Amino acid sequence: MSSVTATGGISADQLEPYRRELVGYCYRMLGSIHEAEDAVQDTMLRAWRALGTFEERAGLRPWLYRIATNVCIDMTKGRSRRALPMDVAPVGTSEGRLDHRRPEASWIQPAPDGLILPPDGDPADRAVSRESVRLAFIAALQHLAPRQRAVLILRDVLRWRAAEVAVLLETSADAVNSTLRRARQSMSAAGRDSPPSEPSADDRELLAAYIDAFERYDVDALVGLLRDDAIVEMPPFELWLRGRDDIREWLIAVDALANHVLTPISANGSPAVAVYSPAAPGGQPTPFAIHVLDVAAGRISVIRSFIEPTLFELFGLPDRVNPGSE
Repeated sequence: MSSVTATGGISADQLEPYRRELVGYCYRMLGSIHEAEDAVQDTMLRAWRALGTFEERAGLRPWLYRIATNVCIDMTKGRSRRALPMDVAPVGTSEGRLDHRRPEASWIQPAPDGLILPPDGDPADRAVSRESVRLAFIAALQHLAPRQRAVLILRDVLRWRAAEVAVLLETSADAVNSTLRRARQSMSAAGRDSPPSEPSADDRELLAAYIDAFERYDVDALVGLLRDDAIVEMPPFELWLRGRDDIREWLIAVDALANHVLTPISANGSPAVAVYSPAAPGGQPTPFAIHVLDVAAGRISVIRSFIEPTLFELFGLPDRVNPGSE
């Protein structure tokens, strides 16, 4: 993008520092990291083209967020919301098969922390940011109307004042507050009003135990890390399971742990791993899935296995690994 300077003294180069926070905002709005990056690119292009009309007294950041909000709202028109398997199908059993596949555009996508979270800042703000990119929160946001979604994110996540949001949405502060109340009620009904939390050393130890059990093909050890009511979801397939017994029987039935190689990554403010699939004799394991874990009281409450090898490039991961190298 050019470094042309507008008549107001703002150059295109001054837009770039806002890219990461805008990607995080658009990801919350859209539920897809690929779409979020496209939305931000469109935002930057529109802003660059309109630099000559920008008024510095309005503030560069609010101006960019106004453009990004309009882009995201436009992108949601005429399409179904993205979801997780729990939102679209009944709970399965240990005899369930991976035979109901939906297109990629049906599902919430995981996202690397490095693309959607601020690199530093106040610990309390960081905790809120992490909680607001948890996959369950992102999925719950998609149930809201786009303007409700924007108001909730701007007010409760980014901590904008009602008057600031009113200017952005070209409405009144009273209307913003009314919209926020309805959005909060919807999120609370969906069980998304829990307090924010930071990843802990215990979470890292639990992730290490998960990797160890998986790579040793030890189903009992892996199931021992789960809560009794744990859930496994596997986009792009509709099948999802609840309960340690059904999960254990399904893992054994499909030989789910055999010969995989796992490497820890950072995704959605949660413990996560990249899973490489078994190699052909003499070959190297290849990209298979991204697992994002929810942890509660020292146990794994949800495993979301995104069987989408194209995500590996997004996470900056190699397309081949040597067994035993991790």
